[in-house]
Formats: sequence, C-alpha cells, structure tokens
Amino acid sequence: MLETYTIGSDTTQPPVLIAHGLFGSARNWGVIAKRLSDLRRVVTVDMRNHGQSPWDDSNTYSDMAADLAEVIEAQGAPMDVVGHSMGGKAAMMLAVTRPDLLRRLIVADIAPVAYSHSQSHLIEAMRKIDLAEVTTRGDADRQLEPHVPEAGVRAFLLQSLDVKAKAWRLNHDVLERFMDDIVGWPDGVTGQFEGPTLFLSGASSDYVLPDHRPLIKALFPQARFAKIPQAGHWLHADKPREFEASLRAFFS
Repeated sequence: MLETYTIGSDTTQPPVLIAHGLFGSARNWGVIAKRLSDLRRVVTVDMRNHGQSPWDDSNTYSDMAADLAEVIEAQGAPMDVVGHSMGGKAAMMLAVTRPDLLRRLIVADIAPVAYSHSQSHLIEAMRKIDLAEVTTRGDADRQLEPHVPEAGVRAFLLQSLDVKAKAWRLNHDVLERFMDDIVGWPDGVTGQFEGPTLFLSGASSDYVLPDHRPLIKALFPQARFAKIPQAGHWLHADKPREFEASLRAFFS
C-alpha cells in the first residue's frame, strides 16, 4: 500500500486524491492539499519507489494505477483525482481501467502519449552526490549544481534527500530501468472514462499539444482543456493560486 497523507474531513463532496510526478512526493503538494481541505478531505500519496512508499522492482503505469485503485478502495470510492506528469498518466490509466473509482479527473500538464525526453540524466546527477560529505542540504546543493544548473530543479530533487539518514527517498535503479515506460504510454489502451475530465496545462509548456487532442478525446470523451498563463510544466508550483482556483472551479 502506498504511503498516504490525509488532511481535512469528509463532507458532502467526494475526497480528492493527488498523485505527484516523477522524483516528487506527497510533500510537494502539501500547500495545495491544505488549501483544498477547507471543503473536503484531501489525500496525497507517495507513488511507488518514491518518498515513504514501498520500493518495488516494477514501475509501469499498470502498477501505478493498481496502487491508486488500492488507495481509493481503502479510503472510500468514488474520489476526485488530480495527477501531475507521471502521476497524471497513472491517473489516466486508473480512469480508463477502473472508471467506477473516479467521479472527476484533472490531468495536469501531460497527455496519454510517449515523450522523447528521458529524465535519466537527473538520476545520474543525483548519484554523483557524495552523501558521506553531506551534512546539510546546502552541501548537497553545492555538489549538485555543476550537474543541474537550474536552482529550482535542484531544490525539487533535494526534497527527496534525507540528509540525516544520508539516503535518497527515490529508488534510482528501478526508476532508471523503467524510464522508457515512465516517459512512454502503453500500447493498446482502449478503455474509456466518460466522466468529467480537465486537461489543465501551463501555457508555457509543450507537453499537451493540439495534435494530442484526438487521442485524448478517444479515451476521455468529456475532456475539456484549459491553460494557466505564465506557467510551465510545474504549473502548480509556478502559479499555485491559479492552479487551486482551477481545481475548485472544476470540482464544484
């Protein structure tokens, strides 16, 4: 079972389940979850091979969808589901294979297609840190900087470093081995989710393109599309208030 974090109480509205992206964790979504919890219960999860969740030898979207299904069945279905990037693909796979578990779906800046940009270089960069020499997060940041020049990306990755334990809360070996699966999308997915679905993208991102819409509509006939201005792939971090407002509007 995935590690789950719950905030807020049950109301007349279904609970919200949030699934994070690659190299992320539930803690990345703490602020959004807290804000949404004024009206309903919000559940965030650490995906497999991330955070405090179990490490497993497999990391396919079928695996991740089954993990989310297990959480929803334990927490009480149906739920409104939000998934970003890798978590968005896992949420899409859940929706088309177990539509009975969802009421509404928000897919944040990802499409059900294969992408060509591997993230294995970030795994290699994280491996270059000499954890024996790390006593503060600043130590790790200085070691990571030559390999990852973007300060925001470094800060994001280092959220998964347990400085005290001198250990990563990421299963680098399995994530690297399944990188093609993670940036890809399984062949032959034919199910449908006929519930309300919002593909919410950053206006500065190129992850969800007009060319993707026919495939999206084939899997999600009620799909709607919206963009958040001046936001990139990490739209919930770039524009958290606008992202929260979009969730509230769609879920209500």
